[in-house]
Amino acid sequence: MRRMAEIREVSGWSDGDLAAMSALLVDVVEEGASLGFLPPLSRREARAYWLGALAESVKLWVAEHDGHIVGTVQLQLSAKPNGRHRAEIAKLMVHPQARRLGIARQLMETAETAGRHEGISLMVLDTREGDPSNVLYRSLGYHEVGRIPQYARSADGTLHTTVLYYKVL
Repeated sequence: MRRMAEIREVSGWSDGDLAAMSALLVDVVEEGASLGFLPPLSRREARAYWLGALAESVKLWVAEHDGHIVGTVQLQLSAKPNGRHRAEIAKLMVHPQARRLGIARQLMETAETAGRHEGISLMVLDTREGDPSNVLYRSLGYHEVGRIPQYARSADGTLHTTVLYYKVL
């Protein structure tokens, strides 16, 4: 099976990667993705986010397609003594022009494989109700735990429900 993107782990930022990641975040937020930000998101704000994203407890990957960064995902390891067996999937995003190519699935599979390698046996995540990501997560074996109404605000002020998922690895 042909891989649609090259996936690589990021442990530090080059100027080019930081600029590409900032542009990616701005583009997906402008398109309406629920990632904790609201449009208009400036490149400066996006850059500040990425500069703070890398930490000892965070593994981060980027997906490159045709020589461009088009996606990313994070695996946030729990630092709590009673939670070191679990991790959270965060900030899964694929550029709108690179969607429907299997890149989000590749990124998720990469994060899960790394989680297993780290001794993670439980993955958790949340996503906005109605987003296409719900179909992806269910297809990867994630189980819905519940929903929290009025969890995230969109640019027009509408409050949206978030759906919580888990997967035992």
